[in-house]
Amino acid sequence: MTLTLRSFGTSDRGLIRSGNQDALYAGTWLVAVADGMGGMAAGDLASSIAIDSVAPLDAETPEDALVAALQSGIQLTTARIQQAVSEDPERQGMGTTLTALLFARTGSCLALAHVGDSRAYLFREGVVKQVTRDDTFVQMLVDQGVITPDQASSHPRRAVVTQALQGDDVSPTYATMVPWAGDRWLLCSDGLSNVVRPDTLAEVLAAYPDRAACGRKLIDLALHAGGPDNITAIVADVVEE
Repeated sequence: MTLTLRSFGTSDRGLIRSGNQDALYAGTWLVAVADGMGGMAAGDLASSIAIDSVAPLDAETPEDALVAALQSGIQLTTARIQQAVSEDPERQGMGTTLTALLFARTGSCLALAHVGDSRAYLFREGVVKQVTRDDTFVQMLVDQGVITPDQASSHPRRAVVTQALQGDDVSPTYATMVPWAGDRWLLCSDGLSNVVRPDTLAEVLAAYPDRAACGRKLIDLALHAGGPDNITAIVADVVEE
């Protein structure tokens, strides 16, 4: 028995924004979400640089090389953003989040890389768990016990990220996990997670076995909640082959 990844990704600009600064990659071995920031054109550019930089990782990778591969993708993103800013100083301050999951060719392991406030959720045996930790000001307040997670969801500074890929040195979070057959992963931008509660995410992930239908339902829920931001969702299933 070999475990493989099957994914579907979709994105919507939402109901308020004039364009979409999110970018995604949903492949055979790699899934990734990037949410650009720093002005319309620059945000578009930063997120596309991130996805273009990690897309070549969608290949058969040995288990012991997963984290190193993701590290190289983030280093390349940083260098390319730095170059883009040097070519046009008006791009100064542009950046992007990145949450990426890379599956080993053996199916025995996966690695996750994360910077910013896009998220990865694992839905396993009927329970949804947020695997990533937001690099945000309000998450720092939650960690310090200043506010509760519920208060964080409506805090006026909830969109303030404490680190992103902007051409400077960053400290991404890396993790490895053992996949189980039947696992379902959701990678999303904050345009979804800020307006749809985790228990609702769990309900949809359970109710829609078809990945495309599941992804579209999640987008619809975010739009129904006002769609104040760009919305991106990737649904990825771990299946036996």
